[in-house]
Amino acid sequence: MITLEVVRNTRLSPHFTSVTLGGPELERLHPMGFDQTVRLFFPREGQAGLRMPTLSNEAWMAQVLLLPKSRRPWVRNYTLRRVRPEVNEVDIEFALHGTESPASAWALRARPGEPAGIFDMGISYLPPAEAAWHLLVADESALPAVLAILDSAPDSLVAEVFLEVPESADIRGDVRGPAGVRIHWLPRDGAGTMPGQLALETVKRAVLPGGRFYTWVAGESRLPTGLRRHLVNDRGTAKGDIAFLGYWRHGRSSPG
Repeated sequence: MITLEVVRNTRLSPHFTSVTLGGPELERLHPMGFDQTVRLFFPREGQAGLRMPTLSNEAWMAQVLLLPKSRRPWVRNYTLRRVRPEVNEVDIEFALHGTESPASAWALRARPGEPAGIFDMGISYLPPAEAAWHLLVADESALPAVLAILDSAPDSLVAEVFLEVPESADIRGDVRGPAGVRIHWLPRDGAGTMPGQLALETVKRAVLPGGRFYTWVAGESRLPTGLRRHLVNDRGTAKGDIAFLGYWRHGRSSPG
């Protein structure tokens, strides 16, 4: 368990903000790059401080759940967008969707000096060396993970990248990636479709390169499950060449 505090909160676009966390305990973090995921602990609104678990094995969850809600922190999974060990800082980017979500509400109000904590969960982006190219697909919830993967990628990476965002103003014009990477931005721009649907339908219609490829797809649960089904049934992709992660489910919030 690593206890930190908010250093900065930087608005990136209408639907994204970056919260920088820092503190000397980050010396214990082993940066892995790619989609390195952490459990993020943050206080509920109105709590005076942050009650972090003291256990670092799987028993930590039971320890948190045994706390009364008046002292229990919120816990959510997030990707480390950037790690700067030289200054003991990490950035975590949040897709904002109002104050109904505890994480979005916290990211909107987080100010320097407020407490937070992380617990390292490792990476899921594990491509086989035999893959000729990669397919990376995400809705807004997994956009930071894909951008972190591209930051960590070797210059030799060849990839087709499909990134769905709420609106055109959320497109990151400064994102390039290695020369062999093609990024397809997919803004919904008020279309009213469920997050992930545009990305799924676009990839289904896409003309993709030949050869063996590795897929990493994450976002609203229907996106990764639907894309995996399409790749296996319609394109003959081996299941072992697909990493698919349901980050959230529309209409449901994680328990507190």
